[in-house]
Amino acid sequence: MKKFTIILLGIILANCKGPEPRRAVKKSSGSIIKESVARNKRLLDEEEKLFQKIITKDTAHTYTHSDVGSWFYYNVKDTVNSYTAKPKDLVTMTYTILSTNNDTIYSYKEIDTIKYKVDLQELFPGLRHSVKLLKENETATFLYPSSLGYGYHGDTKKIGINIPLKVTLSILKIEKENK
Repeated sequence: MKKFTIILLGIILANCKGPEPRRAVKKSSGSIIKESVARNKRLLDEEEKLFQKIITKDTAHTYTHSDVGSWFYYNVKDTVNSYTAKPKDLVTMTYTILSTNNDTIYSYKEIDTIKYKVDLQELFPGLRHSVKLLKENETATFLYPSSLGYGYHGDTKKIGINIPLKVTLSILKIEKENK
């Protein structure tokens, strides 16, 4: 019996190992991210080509390229005032959203007049930037690549996935932040 107990104890001890770490099932090579970056670059390139066609056809306006990637021209330009909205200023504005084919997606009436606290409230990225480019009583029309519009989500209503936008923005009033 003593031999049996020793053998049994030896078998038990031989089978008891420490915890063995789990091996990764798959190693991520980052290929999905690389593919996504390549797809986004292609999309932006296509949208830039579309904008260049629009700009070339529109000989009535002089377009300016903003530092975030949108194109715009002034419908109404103020040459007297110099103040543009700063973070935390309250801006009263209206805007309309069009497709690049000039089909109305959201009209001024649908959106109505908006009071926007600069950089503290949600707007899509291109519009958030554009508000800071214009002065009081100015109106400009912007061309936004989809990445500055509603991106790959769309707005879940009228604006689909990866749709470049044309927006006419009017700044009605800028109230400076009270410090």
